[in-house]
Amino acid sequence: MIGDLTGLLATMKGLPLSYNRDYQEDKEPLFDAMDTVRLGLGAITGMIVTATFVTSRMQAAADSETGSATDLAEWLVIRGVPFREAHAIVGALVRSALADGSSMRDLVVAHPQLGPDAATLVGPGVSVTRRVTAGGAGPQPVAAQIVRFAEALAAWSAWASSPSAAAT
Repeated sequence: MIGDLTGLLATMKGLPLSYNRDYQEDKEPLFDAMDTVRLGLGAITGMIVTATFVTSRMQAAADSETGSATDLAEWLVIRGVPFREAHAIVGALVRSALADGSSMRDLVVAHPQLGPDAATLVGPGVSVTRRVTAGGAGPQPVAAQIVRFAEALAAWSAWASSPSAAAT
């Protein structure tokens, strides 16, 4: 699709203002892009219809202690540790926890640059709830996205079912 867009833009850029018969060249990339979208929508429809969600696995992943690695690195960076060093510190803790089955929380508490304050980031689901950026994966932004998508779906459904939509 990017290639179709680039080709179309190059064609349009190269056309003189007074001669637009060459606009017939814009149809091929347009129709190719439409075919690609149609195929993609079919694939996505099949994916959504057949998707199953194993919420217990999702919950386990959200509660995983190693899922707090990014939060721990950010915590260190906020306190002046260069990101490269913060990444190395947290990476070593995660490797240690995975290698010998140690508790991430215990490792964080015992670490001289982290300690008990940082250990609060290792709790079940804490990492997920800290994702608050619009469009992010935390509960708040996801709830906002659901509302926005429901409103858009209602608007599109109303448009599609109106008599004037059938004429366009």
